[in-house]
Order: sequence, then structure tokens, then C-alpha cells
Amino acid sequence: MPKKILLALLFAFGAQSVSFAQFGFSHEVGAFVGPTLFYSDYGQSDNTETNLTNNGFGIGLVHYMNFSYRAECNCYTPETYFNDHFKLRSEISYTRAKLNHAGEWVKPERQSITAKQLRAMQGLASVTDIGMQLEYFPWSIRQFTATDGAWGPFVALGAHYNFFSPENTSSLGEINTSLTYPEKYLYKDAVTNASGSTWSVVASAGTRYKLTELSDLFVELRWQYYFSNWVEGVSPDPIRYPENKANDWNLWLNFGYIYYLD
Repeated sequence: MPKKILLALLFAFGAQSVSFAQFGFSHEVGAFVGPTLFYSDYGQSDNTETNLTNNGFGIGLVHYMNFSYRAECNCYTPETYFNDHFKLRSEISYTRAKLNHAGEWVKPERQSITAKQLRAMQGLASVTDIGMQLEYFPWSIRQFTATDGAWGPFVALGAHYNFFSPENTSSLGEINTSLTYPEKYLYKDAVTNASGSTWSVVASAGTRYKLTELSDLFVELRWQYYFSNWVEGVSPDPIRYPENKANDWNLWLNFGYIYYLD
């Protein structure tokens, strides 16, 4: 993603924090990191080896609006169900995953030209996200905040805007030729290294752990579905090749740290 876009996004997050501070919310900031599994047109559908080997990592910075507490007066907000059970999360994150074909059609005993071409294909999916999620805590946020060693499970749903930059190569030579790629990837230019952007929906479940008065640890499992089949730069014609009709998506396991701003 261009540097100017990233700087604009960072400025937007900062402006949001300043503006909402005027309305009596408190703020939390943090970071997370964890492994990701990327599901795309690389590999065989519903194949365990494909699902486990097409993996990478994700990192991110997060900001929370805490509706239950007002930092400027060191006091709680009026007690309502929403204030005591919801937080609004904003995020900038980055994922990167290496992709290869796996499964039945690339087993070592298969020595056809197509099998060799599939084994030679390699991909790299790099995605930068910006977005928001509404997190729901079934247990009281006030009670969790006041109790060291407490657990605070949550579920979340939100939307992100994604900037993707794929890299597809072949160890046999230049991409998009009949010498390096099977016919299904040449039909209607099914492989590209062009960058782009798309929306995605994000759903997650996890828990916080109250580490100290002003800090939490958290772990979450996140599912992210992109509204595009070009995130990794590969999209065979879905009518001719229906096994490749699904859009790209990934699964994250994140571990993070949250700090409460006074």
C-alpha cells in the first residue's frame, strides 16, 4: 500500500481518538500478532494439507472505545446494557501468507506436465486492512475491569477495507505461458500480480485476561471473508472451473496486549 495512504489512515485514527474523547469515552490501545491460514485458489478444496500449508502471519494495531468508563473524570458512565457489554474496535493490520498447491493432483507420483506445472507454482498474498468491529462481552465490562486475573470472553463482527498485493511466480520460468501454467490458469487471464482493494467481513471470538489494573492480554480466533477472488491474484473462470468459484478468505489466531489510557 502506498505510504501516503498509510499516513492518511494513521491520521484518521488519531483524529477519531481526539474527537471521541470530547464525548466522555475512555480509550484503549494495543497490538497483536499471530498465525494465519489463507484459503484461496491454490491447492485442492477441502484438503487438510492445503489448509495447513498455505499459511502465514498477521500483525496489527488496535484502538478501543470503552463506553463504560470516562477517563477525564476517572468515573463510570451511566450504567446501561450497551455501555457495560460493548466496545468499538478500530484496527490497522497486515497479513502475509505463502501459497502452494497441495493435495491429490500434485502428489510426487504424478509426473504429467500439469502436475509439474502445479508443483512449480508459488504465490504470496499480502493484505493491509483498516476497519472496525463491534465487540460484545456477555459478562460485565465494569466487573472485569475491576478484577485482576479476571477473564472477559467476547464475540465480534465488523467490516474492513483491504489493500492487497499478490505475487505469483513459477520455478519453471515466466508466468502466464503454456510452458509454466496449466490451461485453466491461462484461460481469461486467471493469474495476475496486479494490486487492488476490496471489502471484507470479519467475525471473531476470544477472551481477555486482566493482567494489571491498566492492561489486558487477549487471544482471538478470527474468520475474514473477502468480497473478491483476486486477493492472491489467482481466479480461474468460475463457470468453467466451479471448484474455484469461492472468494478468498482466511483464519487468524491472534495474541495481543491492550493498555488502558488514563
